[in-house]
Amino acid sequence: MDPFANPFTPGAGTTPPELAGRQDVLDSARVSLRRAVAGKNARHMMLLGLRGTGKTALLNAIERVALEERHLVTRLEAPEGKPLAEMLATGIRKVLLSLSTVEAAKDLAAQGLGVLKSLASTVKKLSAFGASIEVDAVPGEADSGDLENDLPDAFAAVGRAAAAAGKGWTLLIDEVQYLERADLSALIVALHRMNQVQAPVVFVGAGLPQVARLAGDAKSYAERLFAYPEIGALDPDAARLAIRKPIEDEGASIGAAALDAIAKGTQGYPFYLQAWGSEVWDQAEGPSVDMSDALNAQRRALEALDDGFFKVRTDRLTPTEMAFVRAMADLGDGPYPIAEVAAALGKSLGSLGPTRANIIAKGMIYSSGHGVLDFTVPLFADHLRRQRAGPA
Repeated sequence: MDPFANPFTPGAGTTPPELAGRQDVLDSARVSLRRAVAGKNARHMMLLGLRGTGKTALLNAIERVALEERHLVTRLEAPEGKPLAEMLATGIRKVLLSLSTVEAAKDLAAQGLGVLKSLASTVKKLSAFGASIEVDAVPGEADSGDLENDLPDAFAAVGRAAAAAGKGWTLLIDEVQYLERADLSALIVALHRMNQVQAPVVFVGAGLPQVARLAGDAKSYAERLFAYPEIGALDPDAARLAIRKPIEDEGASIGAAALDAIAKGTQGYPFYLQAWGSEVWDQAEGPSVDMSDALNAQRRALEALDDGFFKVRTDRLTPTEMAFVRAMADLGDGPYPIAEVAAALGKSLGSLGPTRANIIAKGMIYSSGHGVLDFTVPLFADHLRRQRAGPA
């Protein structure tokens, strides 16, 4: 079929043509966003899931909902090692400048810029940024040098201005697992404070499954502060819808057997559905996709995944780290007791600590329980076993 009309989007963080199986999360987000603007307590959310499950695409959708619900939006992706205050400063300034155009919020927005200037004065790399803010710093606000004290002041200033304007502020952060513990702790404290004063501030984060534990370790009340929807594989009906509807929307069709094969072969994981859907569209003569098209596309999709999506991850690993993850894959499908991995490698548990920590830091594996590991990428073990087996 015509590649130009291909509706599927197998890219990092791209929005699929049909966001199947996620309506409950979107509905919950909309309720929180609407409650915030109405001056009611709103539940913050932390979207948890493996790589390729559509967390970023869901953040995209929540951003659109937030804009519909009269929220200003700050969107960040947490890179490894960058301080939270540096990431937030520009976004907060942009929100406050926008609020300053609303007459009812003008004075509070200016005050908020003064609080932001105070915060910037405590962060060395923000000194030039702070100097560019053309209002005076607010003494005693966000100027202690302790982010757990200062970030709540900055958030509260935004919240007051937003409330005066009849709006809300939504903060979206992707890859939350890369935040430093002190920054995550400060963020949690600030959000807790926003709930206490019923500020129209809503946070939605996304990250790997360990984020729930990291948040709980940072502040014990985090388990009550956030809803933690699990963003996992789609159920069979949603997986079929994610393939069928985009095809039908382009005036083509797909047979039931082909649809079932794709849903089963991808195990419902959104990125793989997009990859297989894209290949089946390009390979099929059309206007109907049959079982042979689906099977031919499977081979091409796996080759593309092995040479791209999976390879960029294995290329980051050292030979020692590759031996570690291969030992995991050779044990079957996860989760993997670390003791069994050590036995497979002929190593002691203690000696594996540094290698394990390095692979976790690279985002390839995570601790799914006490003494247990798993891959952050669905079906990664299958890829490693295919590579070991060689060409079919």
